[in-house]
Amino acid sequence: MRLARYCFLFFSLCLATVPSYAQWAVFDASNLAEAVKEFKQLQQVYTTANQTRDQIIQAYNLAHYMSHMPQNLYQRYNAQFALWTNLNAPNSYGNTGAWITALNTGIPQQSSAGYAAAVVQVNPYPSSSFGQLDAATRATIENQYATSDLAQGTTTGAMTTLGQIRLHSESLNQQISNLEADSYSNDPTEQSEMAVLGKVNAANLIQLHSQQDTNQLLSAGIQQQMVAQKQAIDAQDRTINQAIYFQQNFPSTMQKINNGVSQSIQSISFSTGGH
Repeated sequence: MRLARYCFLFFSLCLATVPSYAQWAVFDASNLAEAVKEFKQLQQVYTTANQTRDQIIQAYNLAHYMSHMPQNLYQRYNAQFALWTNLNAPNSYGNTGAWITALNTGIPQQSSAGYAAAVVQVNPYPSSSFGQLDAATRATIENQYATSDLAQGTTTGAMTTLGQIRLHSESLNQQISNLEADSYSNDPTEQSEMAVLGKVNAANLIQLHSQQDTNQLLSAGIQQQMVAQKQAIDAQDRTINQAIYFQQNFPSTMQKINNGVSQSIQSISFSTGGH
């Protein structure tokens, strides 16, 4: 028993003299929870990245599909329409050229020159005779001259407008042709919408062409109205000129008539013998 005690004491002393290098592991629950939380966040970011990648791929595939037009769209929807052409007319006595040029170019100077060459010009009323007229007659003549002047301004203005429309029609038609070519093109760089939008654009092109034809018909009708207006102006100007001629020549004409009547009366014999 005593020996056992001595052995235990000796073993205790040996343990006290030997240096200790081993440490017990310490478990921290808060660090483990934070690590688990960060792992879940990283896993969610990875999942979100995969979903974003899939959405980008779908969007790219859709854009690639949308960038290709049907191969036969041009053949199925392309249509031909009438084009604007220059106006031509005979120039028998050299007085219609400026009028036609104005309708083809829209130059204001050509409009004025064309009107002056083709329309009967009213003569200026003699100032000496005009002052002798009564107020009502003077007002009538002034109104007739005003109508002639306004008609000239309206006609030349319409000629200029129609000429500018016709002059710019070629450029407008080229722009429409470019729009048509881009709408029917199979080049992906020219297409950024769905094929149905291309069909809608084609319908808009057809509408533009129809409006262009309508404008052309309207311009032709306006030109006919201008000719009719010119005829009315000519008739009115002729009436004014005839009135001027009558006013200037009435005294001499009446004098000649009176002289002729007097001579005829004097030449008649009133003898009782019937000779």
